[in-house]
Amino acid sequence: MRTYLLTLFAFFIVTIAKAQTADEIIAKHIDAVGGKDLIAKITSLYVESSTAVMGNDAPTKTTVIAGKGYKNETDFNGQNIVQAVTDKSGWMINPFAGASDATAMSDDDFKIASDDIYLPDPLINYAANGAKVELIGQEKIGEINAYKIKYTNKYNAETVFYIDPATYYVIETVKKGMAMGQEVTVITTLSDYQKTDYGIFMPYAVNIDMGQFTLDITRKKVEINGSVDEKIFDMPGK
Repeated sequence: MRTYLLTLFAFFIVTIAKAQTADEIIAKHIDAVGGKDLIAKITSLYVESSTAVMGNDAPTKTTVIAGKGYKNETDFNGQNIVQAVTDKSGWMINPFAGASDATAMSDDDFKIASDDIYLPDPLINYAANGAKVELIGQEKIGEINAYKIKYTNKYNAETVFYIDPATYYVIETVKKGMAMGQEVTVITTLSDYQKTDYGIFMPYAVNIDMGQFTLDITRKKVEINGSVDEKIFDMPGK
C-alpha cells in the first residue's frame, strides 16, 4: 500500500510539472523581474560594468534602445572592442581579431546577436517579435531543477533558457556563437539579481563561457529610460 501511495504521489508531482506551459512560465518570469506594465515602459537601458578576462579588468559600457539598437563597448588594455546591432544589421570592431576598423557582421552573426535589442530579455514579447518558444522539460543546473525553454527567433537562431522554478529568474542561457572565427557554444550564467532604481530586477553578475575563454561581468551602474542618441548604432564610415 505504501509503495502504491508513493507511486501515486510521484505521478501527481510529474503531472503538475507537465501542466506548466512555456507561456505560463514566461508570464511568471515577467512578473518576477518587474511585471508587464513596468517593463512595457522601458525605452532604453545603459549599463556600466567591469569585465574580467584573462586576468585583466576591462571597463564595459552597454547601451540599448528597446527594439531598435544595442551597442557594447569594452576597453581592453587601450583597445576598444565594439559590437553593435540594430533591428536590420550589425557591425563590430575587434583589433584582437585583426579588425581595427568597423566591419559588418556576417548574416549568421547577426541572426545570433539580433535578440540583444530586446529588453530586459528576448522572452518578453517573444511572439510580437516573431519568435517562438517550446518547453523542453526540466534539467539540473547546479542544484536547481530548472525549466528548460527553447527559444527560436525570427531568423531561426536558437537559445535555450533555464529558469529557476523558485524565483522564475533566468539563471542560464545556451546558444551558438562565434569566437576567433570558430563556432562555439556560449553558456551564459546569470546571478546576483538586484532591484534597479527603476523597479525591475536584473542580474548584476554575468559569466560568459565560450570554451576557449570566459568573461566575468560585474554590473556597476544601471540607468533605465535615459536619453540615447540612435546615431550611436550607426556603423562608422557608412
